[in-house]
Amino acid sequence: MKTKYETTSTLIHFDNVSKRYPGGHTGLSNVSLRIEAEEMVFLTGHSGAGKSTLLKLIGLLERPSNGQLHVNDRNLTRLKSRQIPYHRRDVGMIFQDHRLLHDRTVFDNVALPLVVAGVGHKEIGRRVRAALDKVGLLYKERNAPVTLSGGEQQRVGLARAVVSKPPLVLADEPTGNLDPELSEEIMALFGQFNQVGVTLLIASHDIDLINRMQKRVLTLSKGQLVGDTRTECGNVS
Repeated sequence: MKTKYETTSTLIHFDNVSKRYPGGHTGLSNVSLRIEAEEMVFLTGHSGAGKSTLLKLIGLLERPSNGQLHVNDRNLTRLKSRQIPYHRRDVGMIFQDHRLLHDRTVFDNVALPLVVAGVGHKEIGRRVRAALDKVGLLYKERNAPVTLSGGEQQRVGLARAVVSKPPLVLADEPTGNLDPELSEEIMALFGQFNQVGVTLLIASHDIDLINRMQKRVLTLSKGQLVGDTRTECGNVS
């Protein structure tokens, strides 16, 4: 059996991918990169550099204008609309603004991907409680999201992203609204999920936090990939 450090399979492959929006704005321009299975990678760059666009293309919230994009052995460029829901089951997504349903309990928010996938009631209960326990919120499963702190709401979002055991999790500025201590807690949880084989791609402006994580960093500027740093010592500037 391969260890996580011996894994060589490519999970994400951008091959000269561009994204242009109506009106002429370019979100990405000729981006080529590979991310291997079980990597934890940070994506950084100025506001409007293309970070969110890149994540949306991977999650098929948007489609490329040009180039080829493969994720988890699927060619997303050619994927038919009816196949998109099956692709998204393999991609957990976390957002800066949590995007929780405030008329549902914490349990129901985390359960949502499993309900959509048609998972049985008993299995939903087992998986949801395991995910909430992992992020330290099992005791608040019946709470409404509005009663939680910002850090707790983000942990609910993380539990929802991993409850279906996807091989890939995307996070768009997951610590953008959190103080430094809570940001460290969220990053520690990301690290734990990465240790059990989940691939993570995390967009962030927080260079200090990225440096402390000592992982691979992709840097975008004006829609172009301008940096790909692999470091064990941080020092991304």
